[in-house]
Amino acid sequence: MVTIIGNVKPEDDYTHPLGPEENFNESVYFNFFDREKQMGGFIRMGNRANEGHAEMTVIVYQSDGSALFNYKRPQISHNDGWDAGGLKVEVLVPGEKIRTTFVGSVVYLADPREMREPSVAFKENPHKKVRLDLVHEGVGPIYGHVAEPGGAGSQNDFARAHYEQHMKVTGTLQVEDGPVLEITGHGLRDHSWGPRYWQSTPSYRWITGNFGDDIGMVLSVVGGRVGGVFHRGPDELIRITEAELDTSYEGDTNYHQGLTAKIKLENGESHTIVGKVTGFIPLRNRRSGMFTHIGEGMTEYTLDGQRKGYGLSEYLDQAE
Repeated sequence: MVTIIGNVKPEDDYTHPLGPEENFNESVYFNFFDREKQMGGFIRMGNRANEGHAEMTVIVYQSDGSALFNYKRPQISHNDGWDAGGLKVEVLVPGEKIRTTFVGSVVYLADPREMREPSVAFKENPHKKVRLDLVHEGVGPIYGHVAEPGGAGSQNDFARAHYEQHMKVTGTLQVEDGPVLEITGHGLRDHSWGPRYWQSTPSYRWITGNFGDDIGMVLSVVGGRVGGVFHRGPDELIRITEAELDTSYEGDTNYHQGLTAKIKLENGESHTIVGKVTGFIPLRNRRSGMFTHIGEGMTEYTLDGQRKGYGLSEYLDQAE
């Protein structure tokens, strides 16, 4: 049985009753990184049934620096599952094992930074058919919180309920009629539900990584608030209590290319994480005249100068 820290239940892996809020969103997110093939990516599906659509994102970073990408808003009318736009999420064992599949078209980006102008990037780059089939199995505990009605966090406009879990990942990727590539690696999954606008938080840094089955980490910096955890094995979760994060950027851009995080854990341990972004794509979200930049970086980490790991560093900022 999976260890759960917080008031989450295994059956929370399924969708929840659709709330009354116009911006009610129930999203699932899975990232995955194969260290041997130096490739990875993530998929995300957010159901916004009260707005009549879902938000679907697929990214695959390739070893040569290119990326396969698609974003759609397929029409939906209910919140009974995640199955739209070619992306499907199946709960195989609640709390422990999930299958994600995507069959559809993506844009091939030799330079993923072209996505700073999405309409141009989609028009001027080739499109390819892909088949992605992954199984995600928990290697760490589930940790998170579900806000009770009227309780603390019940007015949160970014996600009133949220949990995460480090995973091992196996599966296949096929691009066009090319070879079927075996994927073996690690990643992290995230599930949240409740009202959400990407514009409701000024900025955040969300840094996730795995160093094997036995160690994974998440560091979050939201404004001046620091959070996050280390997991050790399937049961142990150690909270991050302090963090100093230093980030380097490409030239005069807000595209992050490297980071150093000096952290302290609740058990008194101190660690240094150095990250090098090996694949980067700039994404954006627009609503009501506001512009949100979301930089997505496939990142190679070194823990305390010794152990290598892989994951995703996500930097969100609101434009002036």
